[in-house]
Amino acid sequence: MNNHFPAINLPKRLLLGPGPSEVDPRVYRAMIQPVMGHMDPLFLEILNQVQEMLRRSFRTRNAITFPIPGTGTAGMEAALINFIEPGDEAAVIVGGVFAARMCEIIERCGGKLNRFDVPWGTAADPDKIRQALRGKKIKVLAMVHSETSTGVCQPLEPIRQIAEELGALLVVDTVSSLGGLPLEVDAWKVDVSYSGSQKCLACPPGLAPITVGERAAEVLRKRRTLVQSWYLDMSMVEKYWSAERRYHHTPPVNMLFGLHEALRLLQEEGLEASWKRHRGAHAGLVAGLEALGLQMFVHDPAFRAATVNTIRIPEGVDDVRVRTCLLQRFGIEIAGGLADLKGKIWRVGLMGLTATPAMVLQLVSALEFVLAECGYKFQPGAGVAAAEKALAS
Repeated sequence: MNNHFPAINLPKRLLLGPGPSEVDPRVYRAMIQPVMGHMDPLFLEILNQVQEMLRRSFRTRNAITFPIPGTGTAGMEAALINFIEPGDEAAVIVGGVFAARMCEIIERCGGKLNRFDVPWGTAADPDKIRQALRGKKIKVLAMVHSETSTGVCQPLEPIRQIAEELGALLVVDTVSSLGGLPLEVDAWKVDVSYSGSQKCLACPPGLAPITVGERAAEVLRKRRTLVQSWYLDMSMVEKYWSAERRYHHTPPVNMLFGLHEALRLLQEEGLEASWKRHRGAHAGLVAGLEALGLQMFVHDPAFRAATVNTIRIPEGVDDVRVRTCLLQRFGIEIAGGLADLKGKIWRVGLMGLTATPAMVLQLVSALEFVLAECGYKFQPGAGVAAAEKALAS
């Protein structure tokens, strides 16, 4: 029996996949602060600051705004099971893996699902959604803002109008958009929104920020049945985050230290500046890729998420070979496609620290080298030159 377990000593990767993303050294330093008790007055003040910074990041004044322990999927589950009871009708706009996951959660908690599928790589047509849901008593209308599996950014305003017409709560997944893409929870009348710490917030995975508006909070207070999950029951969890400070579970103290610092970094830069930086990095990457003859999976530029960039794999190029070479030769991680898109697309995340000209140029340069090795034909240096030009404009 082997009783020797060596210490972990991992090489540094450049995380250019769809998450987790690069973490700022300031966040790492914050996370190695001494552990504190979760009712320590100093820690409770840190929680107050985390809440306020999350409100600013979501652009909301919602009282119920805090991070849930768990990844973005925990946020997804909390955003659905707290507001859907057995027999309630819920509708989901499905254009990728993560919206499909919403459907599974709704069915597990006894909701009556209305699934509206759109071709992957395209945005939903609001008129078709309106027609499909007309006359139905929809309690929750759920959608993904930036679909991490396809790279589509679904415009929120038209969907918000449909939710208002239906009298439904609007639940929005912002896992790969919070901090990187424009998001206005209050102005756009989003009832529930959740995200993840490991994407544009540039914090390690493990926390799911969530915000709940007053309409949704009232629905939660008037439930006829208990929430399916004790751990994710927002009616209990929010009492710890409120002035009441009623114990529910022990929070991940040092992860919250990390999120606090990540949010400070975002506030220092400014939301609008961050949105602009992500948009510029995306434009530079697209210019570089197209100069190499590569095609974006999302055809219409208006619906491309700047944070998750999806690229069609050229015919004759081996998906795994390219990704393996990038990782082994250059220490760069990108991701392949999920589900039906496996082997058909690459997914490149430009989120948080990686949404910079330097990161874009490093990736395009490495990709040129790898594609040439794979026999793919293009003008050498064309990608880097085009990316540089776009990034400078």
